[in-house]
Amino acid sequence: MSGTGQPDGRPGAGFHGLMAALLASSAGIGLVFPLTSIYISDRLGLGGTGAGTYFVAMAAAGCAAAVLGGPRADRGSAAAVGAVGTTSLVLSYALLGAAGGSLPVTAAGLLAGVGYGLQYAAITGVVTALVPAAGQRRAFVLRHVMTNAGMGLGATGGGLLLAAGRPAGTLPWLYEAAAAASVPLAVLFLLVHRRRPAVSEVPPAPGSGAADREPDPPGYRALLRCRPIALLMLAQALFATAGFTQIEATVPLLLHHGMGIGLAGVSAVTAGNALVLLLLQHPVARRLEALAEEAALIAAPLLWCAAFGAGALATATDGPARTALLAAFAALFAIGEIAYSSAFFPLLVRFSGPASLGRGSALSSLAWSTGTAVGPPLGIAVVTATGTGTGWLALAAGAAAVLAVTLLLRRAAR
Repeated sequence: MSGTGQPDGRPGAGFHGLMAALLASSAGIGLVFPLTSIYISDRLGLGGTGAGTYFVAMAAAGCAAAVLGGPRADRGSAAAVGAVGTTSLVLSYALLGAAGGSLPVTAAGLLAGVGYGLQYAAITGVVTALVPAAGQRRAFVLRHVMTNAGMGLGATGGGLLLAAGRPAGTLPWLYEAAAAASVPLAVLFLLVHRRRPAVSEVPPAPGSGAADREPDPPGYRALLRCRPIALLMLAQALFATAGFTQIEATVPLLLHHGMGIGLAGVSAVTAGNALVLLLLQHPVARRLEALAEEAALIAAPLLWCAAFGAGALATATDGPARTALLAAFAALFAIGEIAYSSAFFPLLVRFSGPASLGRGSALSSLAWSTGTAVGPPLGIAVVTATGTGTGWLALAAGAAAVLAVTLLLRRAAR
């Protein structure tokens, strides 16, 4: 299961097993991800306060776990950190499915936060350990695709199960299914950890005295004093704020409320985005490898500007032209996602360095969490205040802000 890859840079069996387990885990989470606030407030009868407490507990625990897990991952235990995090997710969803009051719901939120925080701090280091450097850009694209495709499949399956059965009785079992779906990923992390090279297998550094010991890796403050790292973290927060959260939270409102598109049409746009990710992830990633990572990262917000522009044009059209423009939006946004995943994580690996990758991943997790907290309310407020056409252009302006930071990053990285 060590599966560190082929001499030509292709990932080995260990990486492909991890990705299969990640797909299963993401599908399980997708079963319940859109339903949790409704489940807690309505099914469990805890109201909006109970749902809010769950998400606040999850966010706080996630930030703390990422900060604490980063140094542990840097000490050669990234896979172990990932196993603990995934086990925490299993316990969280199992507890939430059986919960009957506010205390277990809060505990489930804390466990979920710990799970996501530790997993994010660990996964980049695990991938780099399993995949040769020549294949890492495509490996990170595949990781992004497996996560998103799994979530989409899970959400679709959950909706069908709820439609076919009685929601009140089915919902708790969906959480138990989500817990079970993450068990293989925890097992894969453990197998990777157990097959890591033993200390005796690692070539010793020159010399053997205390003076020859490698210096301690830089801490969080030292990392953030590095201009490329600081800009990369700012870019990560903006990618979440102006991009990923907007396609999930704001774009559906623009389509449904602003453009009069039915729920089936909104789902079709989302499905089109996922389909492009699946079909084009390999050829697009291969083309992007011809670009420097900084240039590939710039391509992501450029493509998103074009995608949101296509959405704006769609507001002024109807019939087949509108359908084509919305299809262009879904495709351009998906290709931008591929560009992001092809470039961001290799840049994180390069700028953090092997000794501080866990800490760099933790900072990335915090930046992502900040963006996902700020993005939805900000986007919804802007769209509500400006209207449909202007709302699309406002989203394009947000993508332009991401573009400006990626251009600064390219200059700083030279």
